[in-house]
Amino acid sequence: MVAPPWYELPPTGYGGIESMCADLTDGLLGLGAEVTLVGVGVNGTKASFVTTFDEPQHPRIGDPMPDALHAASLPSILAELQVDLVHDHSFLGPLVAAGRKIPTLVTAHGPVQGDMGRYYRSISPPADLVAISRAQRASAPGLRWVAAVHNAVRVRDFPFREDKAGFALFLGRMSPDKGLLAAITAATQAGLDLVVAAKVNEPAEQDYFDLQIRRKLGRNIHWVGEADRAEKRELLAAARCLLFPISWEEPFGMVMIEALACGTPVVALRRGSVPEIVRDGTTGLICDSCDTLPDALQRVADLNPADCRADALDRFDVGRMARDYLDVYERLLESPIAQRHIAVE
Repeated sequence: MVAPPWYELPPTGYGGIESMCADLTDGLLGLGAEVTLVGVGVNGTKASFVTTFDEPQHPRIGDPMPDALHAASLPSILAELQVDLVHDHSFLGPLVAAGRKIPTLVTAHGPVQGDMGRYYRSISPPADLVAISRAQRASAPGLRWVAAVHNAVRVRDFPFREDKAGFALFLGRMSPDKGLLAAITAATQAGLDLVVAAKVNEPAEQDYFDLQIRRKLGRNIHWVGEADRAEKRELLAAARCLLFPISWEEPFGMVMIEALACGTPVVALRRGSVPEIVRDGTTGLICDSCDTLPDALQRVADLNPADCRADALDRFDVGRMARDYLDVYERLLESPIAQRHIAVE
């Protein structure tokens, strides 16, 4: 299991890919698989561990060198191990898969159009691709997908709270495509408080915050900053709803399933994987335009938190994700290359 080089597993704060890798690693161990994790810093999983950096490299996000060094270490690491398959979640790691005698599976955690689509086409083969949603796979039908597997969380590790506070929650990166401006407008028009917990540690994020967001704080808009793991879960459990007005076709939103695990419904725009994750009218409200968000923020209080939690347990728990990935691994190991690229759920 190859994680990116930016954060330790599990991450203490931001780090959606790292959180998914940590949960998948321990979930596979629970199913009897043997897993060696390649990561950075200190290992917080139960797997055997090989580190490529003593310290997490998140202060250098945007610098390609940590990712390049991480990838360049893989051939020598694998030469010392006896593994059946490599599951790579890093960006540059798949570039060293050529000539590898064992299968390499790559989860596409981000966009698959434009240059990224060209990149994924270039690495497959030798790598096999898995999508994180049906929407992502459908957006790039020309890629050589072997599966679509939803991300998941350890649902029972998230606090369930049935009595909600009055505020809506925005949780994510400080990026225009996350829709914070739309969230602020919707909450203000609905007469609700909005708590904003967002990562701001890259230059583009800081610029966006300084130029577009800072002056809108105050009154009903409450700034928290980047929440750590515990604070994030407390906010998700307490919130009236998670407000998720993304402005791009996001292939998956981990924060949505984290909210559902806490019994908190989601109010979101109909983009990307939102219709796959949110059951409109049951675990959240899906809007077709920003104009309808304020009304949805009022109506969302009628939804049942227990339905959100139950749906998360049924569809987005780590046990389900681990079983799905184990099925993919076994199929790759048993099937000739020509038979691998079948669209499966």
